[in-house]
Amino acid sequence: MTSGSSDVIDWSAARRLAFDAAAPLGAEQVGLAGAIGRVLFRDVAAAQDIPHFASSAMDGWAVAGPPPWSLDVEAGAVLLPRTACPVVTGGTIPLGADAVVRAEHGRLVGRTLTLADDGRLPIPGADIRSAGEEARAGDTLIAAGTLLNPAHIAVAASCARDLLDVATRPRVALLLTGDEVDESGLPPSGRVRDSFGPQLPAVISMMGGTVVAHRRVPDRLAETIRAIEAPGAEAELILTTGGTGFSSADQVRPALASLGAEMLVARLGVRPGGPSLLARLPDGRVVVGLAGNPLAAVIGALLLAAPLISGWTGRPLGGLSTVRPAHAIPGHARATLFVPYRTVGGVAVLAERVGSGMMRGLAESNGILVIPPTGLEPGESATALTLPWSEPSGSTR
Repeated sequence: MTSGSSDVIDWSAARRLAFDAAAPLGAEQVGLAGAIGRVLFRDVAAAQDIPHFASSAMDGWAVAGPPPWSLDVEAGAVLLPRTACPVVTGGTIPLGADAVVRAEHGRLVGRTLTLADDGRLPIPGADIRSAGEEARAGDTLIAAGTLLNPAHIAVAASCARDLLDVATRPRVALLLTGDEVDESGLPPSGRVRDSFGPQLPAVISMMGGTVVAHRRVPDRLAETIRAIEAPGAEAELILTTGGTGFSSADQVRPALASLGAEMLVARLGVRPGGPSLLARLPDGRVVVGLAGNPLAAVIGALLLAAPLISGWTGRPLGGLSTVRPAHAIPGHARATLFVPYRTVGGVAVLAERVGSGMMRGLAESNGILVIPPTGLEPGESATALTLPWSEPSGSTR
């Protein structure tokens, strides 16, 4: 398979093509603890007021009227004027109570409660959590499409939910090519350590997918075809590493051509990561081919695999932020540059050791700066790719 300059696609258009190539896969129900890190498929609404009864925010006494108060330990549902009853944090506030006197602000002598010397008369409603002050029955508290974090799970529990409808995670089969790769130990001259196998499953999981097959494929056409035809498990996405170039050793493109795949993105107009590709097989499965160099592969995954997974899980096409470079950065006349950066003093500084075969610079970075062919000026608003494992340092979109 050959490819000319007309096959090169702008990175932004490629992201949109990848996103549009995936429709939501539907939903499944999981328990609350298992929903962390998943995408909510249906809104979570309050089934009743939250809290659904007035409760105390502090340990102390619920009081009615001015002091002194007569202690009524059996106040029940109603507190009469000039009386008080003990309450604990989260305990029910009886009708008739005006406020809560904190334990450290009151003095109880016998059955008479007064204010301590440093105590102040509480204002009406002090330290009372009113029914419905957090939410009213029917309010939407978590919207569909939200990536659920532990705080969301606490909110869902407060809504008395035991199960949540979350987006089905796309299944991903990894096909790692390369005859020169060692999976363990110290590689001799002419061979390299596998940097994809240990990290890609975690990256895919952070993006919202699940790796269901993981296989190494030699650089031979027949075996590459067989691996793509049957990745070892049903999968929406086949993710390959290496073999996407145009040399005699690169077998991914010839294999896709042999299988009758439709090429959606043949090449990206970026450096590194230009040989990345996106194709659809006749049976509907999607193939993302990543370059063989580690940093180039990560950039390809962010530009093609991440938008696909967002589409399958019903999330918007995000993954971009806005930053400002600390210094002028020259561009490349024929490609958009993607360079890891770190945030120093609120501005983006390019990382060191960012060759396409290096991961050290990325490991120390906050994101990947997008440098257009025209370059960037100091302080100019610039686009950056956010990393699945790093919070964006600028505004997101």
